[in-house]
Amino acid sequence: MADNNSLPGGESLQVQLPDQIVTVQILVIIFLCINLLLIVTFFTKESFYTTTRYILFAVTLLSDSFLLLMSNILVIFTQFYITIQVWVCIIICVVVLVYVTVTPVTLTAMTLERYVAICMPLRHGELCSRRSTIHCILIIHGLSSVPCIVILSTFFVSTSLSFYKQYQLCSVELFLLYIWQQHLRSAIYQFQFLIMCIILVFCYVKIMKVAKAASGEDKKSTKKGLRTVVLHGFQLLLCLIQLWCPFIEAPLLQISFSLFNNVRYGNYIMFFLAPRCLSPLIYGLRDDFFFKALKYYVSFGLCKRNII
Repeated sequence: MADNNSLPGGESLQVQLPDQIVTVQILVIIFLCINLLLIVTFFTKESFYTTTRYILFAVTLLSDSFLLLMSNILVIFTQFYITIQVWVCIIICVVVLVYVTVTPVTLTAMTLERYVAICMPLRHGELCSRRSTIHCILIIHGLSSVPCIVILSTFFVSTSLSFYKQYQLCSVELFLLYIWQQHLRSAIYQFQFLIMCIILVFCYVKIMKVAKAASGEDKKSTKKGLRTVVLHGFQLLLCLIQLWCPFIEAPLLQISFSLFNNVRYGNYIMFFLAPRCLSPLIYGLRDDFFFKALKYYVSFGLCKRNII
């Protein structure tokens, strides 16, 4: 069982409840409540769960909620240096590894949906049907599972069965026993995000061309779609930076646990929580139809019901 009295850098552990962990808990609770409210709103109107962009929006809300719950457990374990058996850690990290990628891949699919809606409006109904959306969700989870499968496969072939019963401080880094595994993980994530960035830039350029040629209401709608793509791009950038955080944090752990903890806290707020709070902003508040439905249910029907 891990030694709970000493840490890398020669520091002793003092179990306490610092302001950092309290702040994180408050933010996580707020984001989960907002996501729950948006998910409830999504299921109250049939047109929402039969429209591709709203279905994909609900996927991001659910994946973000799963990720916030599981990652928050890891944050608490790290903060108080709580060790658990490795096999339990595997279950938690599977959810984290899969859903940390589901959101950016879903954002890319939502960008493609906007591209089809604006640049190929006559084929939008055919390409973005409910059936094709379900297939898209399966593909999203399949692609998002690739890093998890690779990381855990290399871990399983490198350890003995007795290791799974040991008590360890749970983190994804626990499964990266060798440097080449870290490089392999990085290569997979970087390749995935390179493809997503190429798709994003392609859609942005095509929608921009349509925006320049459009007029009147079409121009207004196209520009709004363009801003949505830009916001998706910003979210993907934050998610990409998040993948570099472990490479910054790992050397700090050998120097000072308090420094490592402070840097990890800042990275968690900036590059983990921040991208997840943008999804409600982009589709929950900026989308007129969804916002009207949200306002109606939040006000318990006092606001005039005028939604699709």
